[in-house]
Amino acid sequence: MRNTTITLPSALPTMVWGWKELIALCKIKVVAVMLVCATVGMALATPGLPPLTSMVFGLIGIGLTACGAAAFNHVIDRHLDAIMTRTSRRPVASKRLPVAVALVWAGLLSIAGVALLVWQVNHLTAALTFASLIGYALIYTSFLKRATPQNIVIGGVAGAAPPLLGWVAISGQISPEPLLLMLIIFAWTPPHFWALAIHKCDDYARAGIPMLPVTHGIRFTRLQIWLYGWLTVLTTLMPVMIGMSGALYLCIVLCLNMRFMFWNWRVWRGQDADAPIGAFWFSIRYLLGVFGALLLDHYSSALA
Repeated sequence: MRNTTITLPSALPTMVWGWKELIALCKIKVVAVMLVCATVGMALATPGLPPLTSMVFGLIGIGLTACGAAAFNHVIDRHLDAIMTRTSRRPVASKRLPVAVALVWAGLLSIAGVALLVWQVNHLTAALTFASLIGYALIYTSFLKRATPQNIVIGGVAGAAPPLLGWVAISGQISPEPLLLMLIIFAWTPPHFWALAIHKCDDYARAGIPMLPVTHGIRFTRLQIWLYGWLTVLTTLMPVMIGMSGALYLCIVLCLNMRFMFWNWRVWRGQDADAPIGAFWFSIRYLLGVFGALLLDHYSSALA
C-alpha cells in the first residue's frame, strides 16, 4: 500500500502522518489472532466447509470492527501510552497523528465493519460484534482499565468474543459450543496478560494503571498466573468432555498444556527475570495451537 505523507499546517509541525500511522492504529497482529479464532468458530459451526460468502464477509466485517476498536483504544489511552515506554511511539501518543483524524478513522472502520455484517452476514453477528466493540473500546479501555486490578479478568469477555462471532456468522444462532470456545480465551487472558504486566510493571506503575502486579505485588501475580493457567488447562479439556472434539485434539492439547504450564511454572517460581516475557510470547502460540488443534480434529473427524 502506497504511503501518502500529509504534512499539517505549521501550527502542528510535528504531525507528519500517512497510511503507516493509520494502519498502526489497527493493531494488525492482535486482530490477526482474533480472526484465526473467529475462523475456527466458523469452521466448527458446520460439519463441512462454511459458506464462502458468509465466511469472507464475516471475517472482513469482524476484522474492520476490531481494527476500529483498536483505533479507539489508541485515542482513549493516548495520555497513558505517552508515559509508558512500550507504547510511547504509538501514532497518537507520540502526536504524529492528530486525535481528530484517529477518531474519524476509528469511526469509519467500526461503522463499515458493523454495516457489512448487517448487509451480508446476519443481524445477530452485527449486534454481538458491536457489543464487543463497546465492551473493549469503552467499558474496558475507558473504565475498567483505570478502575480495578481485575480489569483484565472482567474485560476479557469482549476479547474472548471472536469464536462466538465466527460461529454465529455461519449458524445465525448462539449455542453452548461457541460459548465454550469463549471460555477458553476468557480463562487464557489473565495468565497471558499478567505475564506482560509483570515484565512491564514499572511502566504500568508510572502511568498509574492499577494492573495486578502494581496493586498486589509481583509475588501475588505470579501465583495468580499459576492458578489461572490450570483453569485454562481445564477449559481446553472441556471440548473433549462434551464430545465436541476427539482423540486427535486431546493428544495435541495435552502437549500444548504441558509446555504452557512449564512456562507458567517458571513464572511462579520467580527465579528467572525473563520468564514472564517468555511466557507471554509462548501463550500467543499456545492459543493459536489450541484453536488449530480444534480445526484439525474437526476436519479429520469429518473425513473419517
